[in-house]
Amino acid sequence: MPWKITDDEACFRGAVCWNYYLGPVSFAGRKEKKMAEVKTESKGKYYITTPIYYPSDNLHIGHTYCTVMADAMARFKRLQGYDVRFQTGTDEHGQKIQKKAEEKGVTPQEFVDEIVAGIKQLWKTMEISYDDFIRTTEPRHIKRVQEIFMKMNEKGDIYKGKYEGWYCTPCESYWTEKQLVDGCCPDCGRPVQKTSEDAYFFRLSKYQDRLLDLFENHPDFLQPDTRRNEMIGFVKQGLEDLCISRTSFDWGIQVPIDHDHVIYVWLDALTNYITTLGYPDEDRPEYDKYWPADVHLVGKEIVRFHTVIWPAMLMSIDVPLPKQVLGHGWLLIDGGKMSKSKGNVVDPVVLIDRYGVDALKYFLLREYTFGQDGVFTNEVMLNRMNFDLANDLGNLVSRSITMIQKYCGGKIPAAASQDDFDKDLREIALAVAPKVEAHMEKFQFNLALDDIWVLVRRANKYIDEKMPWVLAKTAAEDPDAKAQLDTCMHDLAEAIRIISVLILPFMHSTSEKMRDQLGIADKKAVWEDAFVFDQLDGEEVHRGEALFPRLDVEKELKELDELKKQQMAEAGIAENKPLELKPEIEFDDFDKIDLRVGKIIKAEKHPKADKLLVFQVKMGTETRQVISGVSQYFKPEEMVGKKVIVVANLKPRNLRGMESKGMLLFADNGEKLGIVTTDAEDGNSVN
Repeated sequence: MPWKITDDEACFRGAVCWNYYLGPVSFAGRKEKKMAEVKTESKGKYYITTPIYYPSDNLHIGHTYCTVMADAMARFKRLQGYDVRFQTGTDEHGQKIQKKAEEKGVTPQEFVDEIVAGIKQLWKTMEISYDDFIRTTEPRHIKRVQEIFMKMNEKGDIYKGKYEGWYCTPCESYWTEKQLVDGCCPDCGRPVQKTSEDAYFFRLSKYQDRLLDLFENHPDFLQPDTRRNEMIGFVKQGLEDLCISRTSFDWGIQVPIDHDHVIYVWLDALTNYITTLGYPDEDRPEYDKYWPADVHLVGKEIVRFHTVIWPAMLMSIDVPLPKQVLGHGWLLIDGGKMSKSKGNVVDPVVLIDRYGVDALKYFLLREYTFGQDGVFTNEVMLNRMNFDLANDLGNLVSRSITMIQKYCGGKIPAAASQDDFDKDLREIALAVAPKVEAHMEKFQFNLALDDIWVLVRRANKYIDEKMPWVLAKTAAEDPDAKAQLDTCMHDLAEAIRIISVLILPFMHSTSEKMRDQLGIADKKAVWEDAFVFDQLDGEEVHRGEALFPRLDVEKELKELDELKKQQMAEAGIAENKPLELKPEIEFDDFDKIDLRVGKIIKAEKHPKADKLLVFQVKMGTETRQVISGVSQYFKPEEMVGKKVIVVANLKPRNLRGMESKGMLLFADNGEKLGIVTTDAEDGNSVN
């Protein structure tokens, strides 16, 4: 009977494959396990979302990173047999949009329409397989947001008051005095403005205990753990009620009970995940089918909104919480976060035009570890494309198809023998899919691709071990050599077929090209195909163009650098901007500063301020406590043992109930901090 996998057996797939193929081998009977006979049973639903992007400007590669991850997971789940709903979109209201539109002399709607058209074209170019694209200016969203506001109001969770505090326009966020870091927004570090206006408030403080319980007793709700610990610390500081309306601008959804107010952007934006499903309509089949979401995939800078404000809103309207929120890191360039004003953004369209969609997707998913920041450089990208794609995968497919055409008349032969090399290739091929599944469940795309490339490289090595060109010389007269040659060609084709299934979520176009060259383009791939060997026999191969041509890295680096200079010139950004310095000081002013070498012997977070780190710094025979607002850049455990420069004669000051005696020196490029370190002995003066 045809071999297939049931849902109950899914977790034992690797063992099933292993036992089946390590049993007695009968080459004559293998052909019965054809792809058409392997069926994938429905696994249920899977709902994944990206954040909805703010269309104040064109997107760069840092934005595409999140969407590429979500797309890979959506494709993987579809391949497994899930009913997938993948949603993305744009968050189009707010004061910043209104200001940008005024500067351009157009209406806010005209402004966002142009930007959103570009975003949709980018996702089309990148072949993103979303199922729904929500714009918060759509009538279906506006109507439902107002109804959600009323449900929260009827619950007693909304009241009218007066807001006085600090507002960050880029982040669309309100902050209290104690939440500011050095007088600036704690999220983006930019200046804030004092604001005072009438507003409606959401009783966020009412849900503080329930949110703490969520984080502490349901650790999988927010991952990675570093993000969860940050949110626990944030909530424990005490939650204040949330301002959810504005009167100082009118580009937004009107508050249904007071048309002088527009609904504040986060209540408007976050609810998109359920308004698109029909909530709170009475007839809402999509909501009943897909909610709760399986995963909200977001950047680390908006984790707080998705794991504090959003769950509290859902608690208010008695809606189940999403199953999981995952906060990914940033792609950094030139030592900091990508910024158009700095001219350090990378245009994904330029890279796609030069290297193809699949090459770019592969690099983004293979190079970076989920949850951590990663540094983007053209050189690393080009070398990854050359080594992994051109040398490994492209070379494997090209060599194998060419040899099948040359030695087997262009048709994939059946396997007719088995030696240790054949057995090892088969065992490695059948062991990959279970590993990939385990990594994908944790969004460990880089590890999943690592395991797939173990097979790619093993197949290349297999060619060198089997030396088919030697077997071909005697195959006509020697039946044993013919059997070995046929098995070699067959097993290479099978390895490539399995790889074509494994890479489909990451590089679907490349997968399709590989299957076309194998002569199986008309056979739809299913995930279970990766768990079986010997599905091919007699298919006619077709050699195509090189999957990934080898790149001249030096030449490409020069051309990319020229393109960057051209883009900066077109955007009016100076290539070498002069340093922006504070007013000059005299030498006598500097001579007053006593700089000493200190060794950090202990570091921990401030118990009352999530942004502050408390350091115990040893300077000679003295140990001092120094407090710095740098927790968003450094983990306490990373700082212990570092030898640092301390402003030792700075007047002590009290920071949230703890004394700080001194200041550590950091290098600040406007986006990312680096601590100034030294090899000198602690206690020494710095001249």
